[in-house]
Amino acid sequence: MPKTHTQFVCQQCGRVSAREMGRCPKCGAWNSMVEEVVVAAPPTAASHAARGLGVRSSPRKLAEISGDVEERMPVSMGEFARVLGGGLVPGSVVLIGGDPGIGKSTLLLQVALELAHQSRVLYVSGEESERQVKMRALRLLRANGAEEDVPTGIPDELYLVTETNLSVILEHVGQVKPAVLVVDSIQTTYIPELDSSAGSVTQVRESASRLRELAKSSGMAVFLIGHVTKEGAIAGPRILEHIVDTVLYLEGDRFQSYRLLRSVKNRFGATSEVGVFEMRERGLVEVANPSEAFLAERMVNSPGSAIAVTMEGTRPLLVEIQGLTSPTSFGNPRRTPNGVDFNRLLLTVAVLTRRVGLHLGEQDIFVNVVGGLSVDEPAADLAIAAAITSSLRGVPLRADTVLIGEIGLSSELRMVGQMPARLREAAKLGFRSAIVPHRIRRGEPWPEDIQIIEARSLRQALDRALLDSEKGDGH
Repeated sequence: MPKTHTQFVCQQCGRVSAREMGRCPKCGAWNSMVEEVVVAAPPTAASHAARGLGVRSSPRKLAEISGDVEERMPVSMGEFARVLGGGLVPGSVVLIGGDPGIGKSTLLLQVALELAHQSRVLYVSGEESERQVKMRALRLLRANGAEEDVPTGIPDELYLVTETNLSVILEHVGQVKPAVLVVDSIQTTYIPELDSSAGSVTQVRESASRLRELAKSSGMAVFLIGHVTKEGAIAGPRILEHIVDTVLYLEGDRFQSYRLLRSVKNRFGATSEVGVFEMRERGLVEVANPSEAFLAERMVNSPGSAIAVTMEGTRPLLVEIQGLTSPTSFGNPRRTPNGVDFNRLLLTVAVLTRRVGLHLGEQDIFVNVVGGLSVDEPAADLAIAAAITSSLRGVPLRADTVLIGEIGLSSELRMVGQMPARLREAAKLGFRSAIVPHRIRRGEPWPEDIQIIEARSLRQALDRALLDSEKGDGH
């Protein structure tokens, strides 16, 4: 008779406690400790094989192991392939998270329809029926030009099953023998041997571990869809992220058409890569030139509008940062950022007030990044300060100028990384000048097809950027 014991597991951070507590001492979440019954069964050879490891492992010399680079499975969606690092690696486990309704299932169904033309794909749905998935697939194919009466666009190598029992799912995998497995979602799968309910930390962790072992032993690529918590982290945070090879977040506002697929962990490529998609009737469509799309509706010569160049992984993106100042009606003026860090906004406002001499103590300040993007790097400090100053003075900034630079507490401008790549992207989109920090060390040459205006301080940069009628050309 196997021994059993009871433990309490936090559903937010995964902390295990021997007794029930109203508040988790690790993450501080209230009423998140759930009781689970653990059965201590000794491991056997049969159970070891059932977890996906078909053969017993043995040490090998590193020099004797083949070091050839494994060929990736090509993905025609360029933005998706960019985030993966150039293609899908066989035997990898990819986790995709995002808010409900953001388009995770739609994106993976599109990827499954595409990959099934070259390899066998098994799509496991635990939240929708087979009919619902078929209807979405037909809608995507019809929007892309397929016939409405006959689903001729559905490849023969795409298999679909609705199942949540992981043991049954593994049996289906053994029968179909797919090259790619899609599980939608990992929170709905459960292992019958465990006493906890589906979606608990124990079930999610054990299910993901068995799927990872299956992928590593068979060379099958596995996609997992993960739910997110109210704080925006994948449910059971850090538990799944440590198990899988790649973690992707699908971000964006449901009321905006643009979606960002961001890589936060990738063992086979660069992290912080971003793919830009647009939600349309035919699904998620990749945006080949996101900078041009984000600037398409920009109002030229409008006070409070500045252009910043931010780096998303290895890709430079041009974004419009809008600033608005308004006399406050309350005792404490408001500081409202949308898409920028609140503390960076407070720092920028303090420097403008103390070092530049702007009277912002009685002004409500609003800063917005157009397109639903989030800019976290300090390279956007100069553009934020210029947008606020332009709105306060009612003077527009130069329409053909980008602003790049980090602001220090003494109002000095500091250089940021990958400046040549930022300048080349700005020149490619037709911008004729760029205001940047003064360059002390001469390294890689900067592009010659864009005018470089160097400034040592924030005041100098603002004088060169504003189209002030009293200063003529702004110098």
